[in-house]
Amino acid sequence: MSLVQPADQYAKSMRSAKYAILIIGLTFVLFFVFELMQKKPVHPVQYALIGMALVIFYILLLSVSEIILFEYAYIIAAVATIILIALYAKSHFSNLRSALIIGLLLTGLYGLIYVLISLEDTALLVGSIALFIVVAIIMYVTRKINWYQPETHTTLNFQS
Repeated sequence: MSLVQPADQYAKSMRSAKYAILIIGLTFVLFFVFELMQKKPVHPVQYALIGMALVIFYILLLSVSEIILFEYAYIIAAVATIILIALYAKSHFSNLRSALIIGLLLTGLYGLIYVLISLEDTALLVGSIALFIVVAIIMYVTRKINWYQPETHTTLNFQS
């Protein structure tokens, strides 16, 4: 029935919005790690613009899902947001490889969130395991950073 479908669309949009802090936080962590590793600071205004792009994802998702199926709306909103942020990263970090890495990591993140939205009964378990893995990766990547003197750490070179 067509009367049941919009409620499902809104419920999925609402569930995706519950992950907003997670997506925004992990995206900021991603940029912060790139900032440290490449020694190219990201200005607070740039973080604000990235944050706005991430918030607009939810507006896009909600508005497009009113017109088409949620699954397609999610793909459209996620792809648009990932491309926007990856191109912004390319212009800031001045190389395509960094933009591709950021784009791939964001694609994985948005894919994970979609899976969590789709899983109703086991979402907490899968999400907890995924977050554990994400934090482990972040800890591994940043293990050699001297947090008291970040400029003295080994630089990861993402130049092509």
